[in-house]
Amino acid sequence: MSDELRLDPLSRRDLLRQGGFSVLAASSLASVISACGGIERERQAATTTAKHAKQPISELTVANWPFYIDRSVLRRFDKRYGAQITYTEEVNDNEEFFGKLRQQLERGRPTGRDIVVITDYMAARWIRLGFAEPIDKANVPNASNLVENLRDPAWDRGRRFSLPWQSFMVGIAVDRRRVGAIDDVRELFDPKLEGRASLFSDWRDTAGLLLLSEGVKPEDATIDDVKAAIDVVRKQLDAGQLRRFTGNDYTTDLAKGNVWASMAYSGDILQLQQDQPHLEFIVPNAGALLPTDNMVMPAKVENPYAAETFMNFIYEPEIAAILAGLGYVSPVDGAADVLRRTKPKLADNELIFPSTELRERLHAHPALSVEEEEEATIAFQELIGA
Repeated sequence: MSDELRLDPLSRRDLLRQGGFSVLAASSLASVISACGGIERERQAATTTAKHAKQPISELTVANWPFYIDRSVLRRFDKRYGAQITYTEEVNDNEEFFGKLRQQLERGRPTGRDIVVITDYMAARWIRLGFAEPIDKANVPNASNLVENLRDPAWDRGRRFSLPWQSFMVGIAVDRRRVGAIDDVRELFDPKLEGRASLFSDWRDTAGLLLLSEGVKPEDATIDDVKAAIDVVRKQLDAGQLRRFTGNDYTTDLAKGNVWASMAYSGDILQLQQDQPHLEFIVPNAGALLPTDNMVMPAKVENPYAAETFMNFIYEPEIAAILAGLGYVSPVDGAADVLRRTKPKLADNELIFPSTELRERLHAHPALSVEEEEEATIAFQELIGA
């Protein structure tokens, strides 16, 4: 196994939440699309198919977020296939990572990565710009184990270019020693929590939960809906209600008692509960968000068959069950059955394996155009001083 497998002092969730759509990246995106022939690439993406011949697997490079894998999974893959895995935890931020590889992608050059793990909206952008290699599904028969609700996203019909790595719920966390049940995100604006509540610095998460509270499905929201949610945040900030806007460092505030209630990510709280049992993750009555991080092969990928073999391996229920132990929502049907034999408490945890009823209350991030995303990003970053 490669020496590049390493740990990082920041958690994967921290780095993901720092990955808001930066003003610089947003302002330059329109020119990127124009320069790269975005429309033509989109047409090509709609018709491109893949055929990757089977061949001996000698090496594989995977770029993922920190703390997002059980290392035994890599050892098992290495033992079975004899592959030299270069597994890097270099996706510190969706926008930053995109900027790191953008020149190679624009020039049609290999990136040196066979699989990258990026969040829904970023994966959609790669596909739209023609920066993603289609998947030869003949090499990934276990893709049939993908849970039903993730099989056909609007931004990648039929999962031709992507396969989910893990999903995560965006909801509310409370310190039960100080706060009772909270059923609506707007309860974070209760005067009793003045200075003791926090929201996320990613507008997709913050606006998404507020939209649900207003009865608007985020995936159906318009830019005007999003701006109205941002205005709600502005009023609470001006009133001094909010302690601050956070990435994953909200967990430190919760642990220290600086914050009594906050927006939160399900996997974080499941891990924190091991030492902080008084913390609880809540899915609001109006629902929660369920974004997904996805495996994508960059265009001009050098080891496509190796990448597809790894995807197929990850979608084995036994392997998916190991990853499910990290506390995120598994995208693999059958992983719960494996855990039910070995770790039944995990198998019955709805934050890892949501019931059909709960899934009906989970929603995607707002789906705006590139220009609207830029508008929302600038408005929110001006608000929070980013």
